Amino acid sequence: MDQVGELLHTLGRAVSVIWESATSPVAPLPLPITLITGAVALLVVLWGATWRVARHAITIAHEGFHGVAAVTTGRSLRGIRLHSDTSGLTLSRGRPRGIGMVVTLLAGYPGPALAGLCSAWLVHRGYPMAMLWLFVALLCLLLLQIRNLFGLWSVAVSTAVLVTVSWWAPADVRGAVAATVAWFLLLGAVRPVLELQRSRRRGAARTSDADQLAALTHLPGILWVGVFLAFCLAALAIGGFWLLGDPRDLALG
Repeated sequence: MDQVGELLHTLGRAVSVIWESATSPVAPLPLPITLITGAVALLVVLWGATWRVARHAITIAHEGFHGVAAVTTGRSLRGIRLHSDTSGLTLSRGRPRGIGMVVTLLAGYPGPALAGLCSAWLVHRGYPMAMLWLFVALLCLLLLQIRNLFGLWSVAVSTAVLVTVSWWAPADVRGAVAATVAWFLLLGAVRPVLELQRSRRRGAARTSDADQLAALTHLPGILWVGVFLAFCLAALAIGGFWLLGDPRDLALG
């Protein structure tokens, strides 16, 4: 019993520390650091060697938003699979047609951009730790829905990295990591949409989200690709504005 009590006390202290760090606002990053974090994220997205690894994080967000959309529209989530080739699959049960299926399919490609937009807002408001711990919590929930070994490994590694940074890294490093993650999600959301259209032109993406939406709505797949791209670019513009700060404030400073 003493050991159980000690464990509960330790867990309580950890939760208290996490809550305090997540709800305590911090000063914004200096503009040069913010620009560096954006440049790092852009390099990761553009360089093939890093993109092949980092794209797994975009897939996690993509499939995670499929799952959230399925649940919120009344569908039954059956599980999520993440594959080593950076593809993924979210299985849900419900009506094969209708608004629930449309929203579920629509949520995937804009998902990482929406995550990046929310992250940029939290960083902008001075709550980078809230963003990091929120991602940890969401990844832990996602683990419960993963149905293959690679997916478990991918989400577990991502969670471990964020926990390590959030708990042990110095405050300035945590802020820089949060900004880099926000930039990466915003920038990284755009590239898969462009890759999707290239695959569609080659006839290699007949079951893509855009083509399934086309079959459900009788609207052309290229229109849905355009919707994905427009949302991602809008999120990048707004999120980038938040991360960099209001130019008028910079001029006054």
